[in-house]
Amino acid sequence: MLKYVISRLLMATITALLATFVVFAIANFVPGDPVLAQLGDIAASDKEFVAAFRARWGLDLPFWQQYLVFLGRLFQGDLGISISSQRPVLDDIAQYGPATLELATVGFLLALLTGIPLGVLAAVRRNTWIDHLARFVSLLGVSSPSFWLAFVLLTVFYGGLQIAPGPGRLGIADLPPPTVTGLYLIDAALAGDWQTWRSAAAHLVLPSIVLAAATMGLITRTTRAAMLDTLGQDYVRVARAKGVDRRTIILRHAFPNALIPIVTLSGLAYAQLLTGAVMAETIFSWPGLGRYTFRSTVTLDFPAIMAMTLLVAIVYLLINLLIDLSYPLLDPRVTRS
Repeated sequence: MLKYVISRLLMATITALLATFVVFAIANFVPGDPVLAQLGDIAASDKEFVAAFRARWGLDLPFWQQYLVFLGRLFQGDLGISISSQRPVLDDIAQYGPATLELATVGFLLALLTGIPLGVLAAVRRNTWIDHLARFVSLLGVSSPSFWLAFVLLTVFYGGLQIAPGPGRLGIADLPPPTVTGLYLIDAALAGDWQTWRSAAAHLVLPSIVLAAATMGLITRTTRAAMLDTLGQDYVRVARAKGVDRRTIILRHAFPNALIPIVTLSGLAYAQLLTGAVMAETIFSWPGLGRYTFRSTVTLDFPAIMAMTLLVAIVYLLINLLIDLSYPLLDPRVTRS
Protein backbone atom coordinates (compact mmCIF):
# COMPACT_ATOMS: atom_id res chain seq x y z
CA MET A 1 0.00 0.00 0.00
CA LEU A 2 2.77 2.46 0.93
CA LYS A 3 4.66 1.68 -2.26
CA TYR A 4 1.50 2.29 -4.28
CA VAL A 5 0.90 5.68 -2.61
CA ILE A 6 4.52 6.81 -3.07
CA SER A 7 4.52 5.84 -6.74
CA ARG A 8 1.31 7.80 -7.36
CA LEU A 9 2.64 10.86 -5.52
CA LEU A 10 5.89 10.76 -7.49
CA MET A 11 4.04 10.42 -10.78
CA ALA A 12 1.78 13.34 -9.88
CA THR A 13 4.79 15.53 -9.02
CA ILE A 14 6.54 14.80 -12.32
CA THR A 15 3.33 15.42 -14.24
CA ALA A 16 2.84 18.74 -12.44
CA LEU A 17 6.32 19.92 -13.45
CA LEU A 18 5.68 18.95 -17.06
CA ALA A 19 2.36 20.74 -16.89
CA THR A 20 4.04 24.00 -15.85
CA PHE A 21 6.21 23.92 -18.98
CA VAL A 22 3.33 23.05 -21.30
CA VAL A 23 1.13 25.73 -19.78
CA PHE A 24 3.86 28.36 -20.08
CA ALA A 25 4.61 27.40 -23.67
CA ILE A 26 0.97 27.47 -24.74
CA ALA A 27 0.36 30.85 -23.11
CA ASN A 28 3.40 32.37 -24.83
CA PHE A 29 2.58 31.01 -28.27
CA VAL A 30 -1.06 32.12 -28.29
CA PRO A 31 -1.64 34.21 -31.44
CA GLY A 32 -1.87 37.91 -30.77
CA ASP A 33 0.17 40.64 -29.17
CA PRO A 34 -0.59 41.30 -25.49
CA VAL A 35 0.92 44.77 -25.81
CA LEU A 36 -1.56 45.73 -28.52
CA ALA A 37 -4.43 44.10 -26.60
CA GLN A 38 -3.62 46.03 -23.43
CA LEU A 39 -2.43 49.39 -24.75
CA GLY A 40 -4.46 49.85 -27.90
CA ASP A 41 -3.31 51.08 -31.30
CA ILE A 42 -2.37 54.61 -30.25
CA ALA A 43 -0.28 53.71 -27.19
CA ALA A 44 1.29 50.75 -29.02
CA SER A 45 2.67 53.14 -31.63
CA ASP A 46 4.98 54.72 -29.00
CA LYS A 47 8.10 52.52 -29.14
CA GLU A 48 9.55 53.74 -25.83
CA PHE A 49 6.25 53.17 -24.03
CA VAL A 50 5.95 49.69 -25.55
CA ALA A 51 9.53 48.84 -24.53
CA ALA A 52 8.85 49.95 -20.97
CA PHE A 53 5.65 47.89 -20.91
CA ARG A 54 7.47 44.77 -22.16
CA ALA A 55 10.28 45.25 -19.63
CA ARG A 56 7.81 45.68 -16.78
CA TRP A 57 6.05 42.42 -17.51
CA GLY A 58 9.17 40.49 -18.58
CA LEU A 59 7.99 40.16 -22.19
CA ASP A 60 11.40 41.29 -23.49
CA LEU A 61 13.26 38.27 -22.04
CA PRO A 62 14.05 35.09 -24.01
CA PHE A 63 11.54 32.27 -23.70
CA TRP A 64 13.65 30.08 -21.39
CA GLN A 65 14.42 32.98 -19.05
CA GLN A 66 10.74 33.86 -18.84
CA TYR A 67 10.00 30.22 -17.96
CA LEU A 68 12.64 30.09 -15.22
CA VAL A 69 11.33 33.33 -13.73
CA PHE A 70 7.80 31.94 -13.90
CA LEU A 71 8.86 28.67 -12.26
CA GLY A 72 10.81 30.44 -9.50
CA ARG A 73 7.85 32.65 -8.66
CA LEU A 74 5.53 29.68 -8.80
CA PHE A 75 7.52 27.83 -6.13
CA GLN A 76 7.19 30.94 -3.96
CA GLY A 77 3.43 30.95 -4.41
CA ASP A 78 3.54 33.93 -6.77
CA LEU A 79 1.33 33.51 -9.83
CA GLY A 80 2.18 36.95 -11.17
CA ILE A 81 0.29 40.21 -11.56
CA SER A 82 -2.73 40.37 -13.82
CA ILE A 83 -2.16 42.88 -16.61
CA SER A 84 -5.89 43.67 -16.73
CA SER A 85 -6.79 44.00 -13.04
CA GLN A 86 -3.33 45.13 -11.87
CA ARG A 87 -3.70 42.78 -8.91
CA PRO A 88 -1.92 39.54 -7.98
CA VAL A 89 -3.54 36.71 -9.90
CA LEU A 90 -3.71 34.74 -6.65
CA ASP A 91 -5.95 37.47 -5.20
CA ASP A 92 -8.21 37.27 -8.26
CA ILE A 93 -8.46 33.48 -7.88
CA ALA A 94 -9.25 33.87 -4.18
CA GLN A 95 -12.01 36.34 -5.07
CA TYR A 96 -13.65 34.39 -7.90
CA GLY A 97 -12.81 30.83 -6.86
CA PRO A 98 -15.41 30.33 -4.09
CA ALA A 99 -18.29 31.17 -6.44
CA THR A 100 -17.17 28.50 -8.91
CA LEU A 101 -16.48 26.00 -6.12
CA GLU A 102 -19.96 26.48 -4.65
CA LEU A 103 -21.73 26.21 -8.00
CA ALA A 104 -19.70 23.21 -9.20
CA THR A 105 -20.11 21.34 -5.92
CA VAL A 106 -23.88 21.81 -5.79
CA GLY A 107 -24.17 20.80 -9.45
CA PHE A 108 -21.98 17.75 -8.89
CA LEU A 109 -23.94 16.61 -5.82
CA LEU A 110 -27.18 17.02 -7.77
CA ALA A 111 -25.80 14.93 -10.64
CA LEU A 112 -24.47 12.30 -8.25
CA LEU A 113 -27.65 11.97 -6.19
CA THR A 114 -29.71 11.68 -9.38
CA GLY A 115 -27.42 9.71 -11.67
CA ILE A 116 -26.38 6.85 -9.37
CA PRO A 117 -29.91 5.81 -8.27
CA LEU A 118 -31.13 6.08 -11.87
CA GLY A 119 -28.23 3.93 -13.09
CA VAL A 120 -28.78 1.28 -10.41
CA LEU A 121 -32.53 1.13 -11.09
CA ALA A 122 -31.93 0.91 -14.83
CA ALA A 123 -29.57 -2.03 -14.38
CA VAL A 124 -31.76 -3.86 -11.86
CA ARG A 125 -34.90 -3.30 -13.96
CA ARG A 126 -33.24 -3.90 -17.29
CA ASN A 127 -35.42 -3.50 -20.39
CA THR A 128 -38.39 -2.26 -18.33
CA TRP A 129 -40.00 1.18 -18.50
CA ILE A 130 -37.70 2.35 -15.68
CA ASP A 131 -34.65 1.37 -17.72
CA HIS A 132 -35.99 3.10 -20.83
CA LEU A 133 -36.84 6.24 -18.85
CA ALA A 134 -33.40 6.36 -17.24
CA ARG A 135 -31.68 5.93 -20.59
CA PHE A 136 -33.85 8.64 -22.15
CA VAL A 137 -33.14 11.08 -19.31
CA SER A 138 -29.40 10.39 -19.48
CA LEU A 139 -29.39 10.81 -23.26
CA LEU A 140 -31.31 14.07 -22.94
CA GLY A 141 -28.84 15.37 -20.35
CA VAL A 142 -25.78 14.48 -22.38
CA SER A 143 -27.22 15.81 -25.64
CA SER A 144 -28.51 19.16 -24.37
CA PRO A 145 -26.01 22.01 -24.96
CA SER A 146 -25.44 23.93 -21.75
CA PHE A 147 -26.13 27.33 -23.31
CA TRP A 148 -29.43 26.10 -24.80
CA LEU A 149 -30.55 24.53 -21.54
CA ALA A 150 -29.61 27.68 -19.62
CA PHE A 151 -31.68 29.91 -21.92
CA VAL A 152 -34.63 27.50 -21.77
CA LEU A 153 -34.60 27.39 -17.96
CA LEU A 154 -34.30 31.17 -17.69
CA THR A 155 -37.07 31.72 -20.23
CA VAL A 156 -39.49 29.26 -18.62
CA PHE A 157 -38.87 29.59 -14.89
CA TYR A 158 -37.60 33.18 -14.62
CA GLY A 159 -39.19 34.99 -17.55
CA GLY A 160 -42.39 32.95 -17.97
CA LEU A 161 -43.50 31.38 -14.69
CA GLN A 162 -41.46 33.84 -12.59
CA ILE A 163 -40.83 31.26 -9.88
CA ALA A 164 -37.04 31.34 -10.08
CA PRO A 165 -34.70 34.27 -9.34
CA GLY A 166 -32.69 35.96 -12.05
CA PRO A 167 -28.97 35.73 -12.75
CA GLY A 168 -26.36 36.40 -10.07
CA ARG A 169 -25.49 34.88 -6.70
CA LEU A 170 -27.95 36.98 -4.67
CA GLY A 171 -30.98 39.18 -5.18
CA ILE A 172 -30.57 42.89 -5.79
CA ALA A 173 -31.68 43.79 -2.25
CA ASP A 174 -29.55 41.11 -0.55
CA LEU A 175 -26.11 41.79 0.87
CA PRO A 176 -23.36 39.13 0.86
CA PRO A 177 -22.82 37.46 4.24
CA PRO A 178 -19.61 38.16 6.22
CA THR A 179 -16.81 36.40 4.36
CA VAL A 180 -15.43 33.30 6.06
CA THR A 181 -15.12 30.74 3.28
CA GLY A 182 -16.47 32.76 0.34
CA LEU A 183 -19.23 30.16 -0.06
CA TYR A 184 -22.49 32.01 0.49
CA LEU A 185 -24.42 29.00 1.74
CA ILE A 186 -21.85 28.26 4.43
CA ASP A 187 -21.11 31.88 5.34
CA ALA A 188 -24.80 32.77 5.61
CA ALA A 189 -25.43 29.71 7.80
CA LEU A 190 -22.50 30.60 10.05
CA ALA A 191 -23.84 34.14 10.40
CA GLY A 192 -27.37 32.87 11.07
CA ASP A 193 -28.63 34.96 8.14
CA TRP A 194 -31.25 32.58 6.79
CA GLN A 195 -32.82 35.12 4.45
CA THR A 196 -29.52 35.47 2.60
CA TRP A 197 -29.08 31.68 2.74
CA ARG A 198 -32.46 31.16 1.06
CA SER A 199 -31.61 33.74 -1.58
CA ALA A 200 -28.24 32.12 -2.30
CA ALA A 201 -29.82 28.66 -2.46
CA ALA A 202 -32.56 29.87 -4.83
CA HIS A 203 -30.01 31.48 -7.15
CA LEU A 204 -28.06 28.20 -7.26
CA VAL A 205 -30.98 26.11 -8.54
CA LEU A 206 -31.03 26.92 -12.27
CA PRO A 207 -27.24 27.14 -12.91
CA SER A 208 -26.60 23.97 -10.91
CA ILE A 209 -29.21 22.12 -12.99
CA VAL A 210 -27.47 23.30 -16.16
CA LEU A 211 -24.12 22.04 -14.86
CA ALA A 212 -25.57 18.80 -13.53
CA ALA A 213 -27.46 17.78 -16.68
CA ALA A 214 -24.62 16.38 -18.78
CA THR A 215 -22.77 14.99 -15.75
CA MET A 216 -25.91 13.24 -14.53
CA GLY A 217 -26.33 11.59 -17.92
CA LEU A 218 -22.77 10.28 -17.94
CA ILE A 219 -23.00 9.00 -14.35
CA THR A 220 -26.31 7.26 -15.08
CA ARG A 221 -24.93 5.48 -18.12
CA THR A 222 -21.69 4.51 -16.40
CA THR A 223 -23.51 3.24 -13.30
CA ARG A 224 -25.90 1.20 -15.41
CA ALA A 225 -23.10 -0.39 -17.43
CA ALA A 226 -21.00 -1.14 -14.31
CA MET A 227 -23.98 -2.64 -12.47
CA LEU A 228 -24.98 -4.81 -15.44
CA ASP A 229 -21.44 -6.15 -15.64
CA THR A 230 -21.32 -6.84 -11.90
CA LEU A 231 -24.75 -8.45 -11.77
CA GLY A 232 -23.58 -10.92 -14.41
CA GLN A 233 -20.60 -12.13 -12.35
CA ASP A 234 -20.42 -15.66 -10.94
CA TYR A 235 -20.41 -14.59 -7.28
CA VAL A 236 -23.75 -12.84 -7.81
CA ARG A 237 -25.20 -15.98 -9.34
CA VAL A 238 -23.90 -17.99 -6.38
CA ALA A 239 -25.48 -15.54 -3.94
CA ARG A 240 -28.79 -15.88 -5.75
CA ALA A 241 -28.53 -19.66 -5.72
CA LYS A 242 -27.97 -19.56 -1.96
CA GLY A 243 -31.19 -17.63 -1.51
CA VAL A 244 -29.69 -14.26 -0.56
CA ASP A 245 -32.39 -11.62 -0.88
CA ARG A 246 -32.25 -9.25 -3.84
CA ARG A 247 -31.70 -6.09 -1.79
CA THR A 248 -28.62 -7.56 -0.10
CA ILE A 249 -27.20 -8.75 -3.42
CA ILE A 250 -27.56 -5.30 -4.96
CA LEU A 251 -26.37 -3.15 -2.04
CA ARG A 252 -23.72 -5.40 -0.44
CA HIS A 253 -22.37 -7.40 -3.35
CA ALA A 254 -23.02 -5.79 -6.73
CA PHE A 255 -22.89 -2.04 -6.05
CA PRO A 256 -19.63 -1.95 -4.02
CA ASN A 257 -17.87 -3.92 -6.76
CA ALA A 258 -19.17 -1.54 -9.44
CA LEU A 259 -17.80 1.57 -7.72
CA ILE A 260 -14.39 1.85 -9.42
CA PRO A 261 -15.66 3.05 -12.84
CA ILE A 262 -18.30 5.20 -11.12
CA VAL A 263 -15.73 6.86 -8.85
CA THR A 264 -13.36 7.39 -11.78
CA LEU A 265 -15.96 9.09 -13.96
CA SER A 266 -17.41 11.08 -11.06
CA GLY A 267 -14.02 12.47 -10.08
CA LEU A 268 -13.21 13.56 -13.61
CA ALA A 269 -16.70 15.03 -13.99
CA TYR A 270 -16.22 17.10 -10.83
CA ALA A 271 -12.90 18.39 -12.15
CA GLN A 272 -14.60 19.32 -15.40
CA LEU A 273 -17.33 21.20 -13.54
CA LEU A 274 -14.73 23.09 -11.48
CA THR A 275 -12.78 24.16 -14.54
CA GLY A 276 -15.32 24.27 -17.38
CA ALA A 277 -18.27 26.33 -16.16
CA VAL A 278 -17.59 29.26 -18.51
CA MET A 279 -20.88 29.12 -20.41
CA ALA A 280 -23.10 28.70 -17.35
CA GLU A 281 -21.29 31.43 -15.42
CA THR A 282 -21.55 33.83 -18.35
CA ILE A 283 -25.27 33.30 -18.96
CA PHE A 284 -26.18 33.41 -15.27
CA SER A 285 -23.82 36.34 -14.50
CA TRP A 286 -22.03 34.14 -11.98
CA PRO A 287 -18.86 35.88 -10.73
CA GLY A 288 -16.62 32.82 -10.91
CA LEU A 289 -13.38 31.63 -12.46
CA GLY A 290 -15.06 30.79 -15.75
CA ARG A 291 -15.91 34.41 -16.51
CA TYR A 292 -12.51 35.51 -15.20
CA THR A 293 -10.76 33.09 -17.55
CA PHE A 294 -12.84 34.26 -20.50
CA ARG A 295 -12.02 37.92 -19.86
CA SER A 296 -8.33 37.09 -19.44
CA THR A 297 -8.28 35.24 -22.74
CA VAL A 298 -10.02 38.05 -24.62
CA THR A 299 -7.53 40.65 -23.30
CA LEU A 300 -4.50 38.36 -23.73
CA ASP A 301 -3.70 38.70 -20.04
CA PHE A 302 -0.78 36.23 -20.09
CA PRO A 303 -0.15 36.02 -16.31
CA ALA A 304 -3.83 35.28 -15.71
CA ILE A 305 -4.02 32.85 -18.64
CA MET A 306 -0.99 30.91 -17.39
CA ALA A 307 -2.28 30.87 -13.82
CA MET A 308 -5.74 29.67 -14.80
CA THR A 309 -4.44 27.03 -17.21
CA LEU A 310 -2.06 25.80 -14.53
CA LEU A 311 -4.92 25.78 -12.02
CA VAL A 312 -6.93 23.57 -14.37
CA ALA A 313 -3.99 21.17 -14.67
CA ILE A 314 -3.49 21.09 -10.91
CA VAL A 315 -7.20 20.44 -10.26
CA TYR A 316 -7.16 17.48 -12.65
CA LEU A 317 -3.91 16.18 -11.16
CA LEU A 318 -5.19 16.38 -7.59
CA ILE A 319 -8.51 14.75 -8.37
CA ASN A 320 -6.83 12.01 -10.40
CA LEU A 321 -4.47 11.46 -7.48
CA LEU A 322 -7.40 11.17 -5.06
CA ILE A 323 -9.10 8.74 -7.44
CA ASP A 324 -5.96 6.60 -7.64
CA LEU A 325 -5.59 6.62 -3.86
CA SER A 326 -9.23 5.57 -3.44
CA TYR A 327 -8.83 2.44 -5.56
CA PRO A 328 -7.14 0.32 -2.84
CA LEU A 329 -9.96 1.24 -0.47
CA LEU A 330 -12.56 0.09 -3.00
CA ASP A 331 -10.63 -2.98 -4.17
CA PRO A 332 -7.49 -4.14 -2.25
CA ARG A 333 -6.41 -6.16 -5.31
CA VAL A 334 -5.37 -2.91 -7.01
CA THR A 335 -2.16 -2.63 -4.97
CA ARG A 336 -1.18 -6.14 -6.02
CA SER A 337 -1.63 -5.48 -9.73
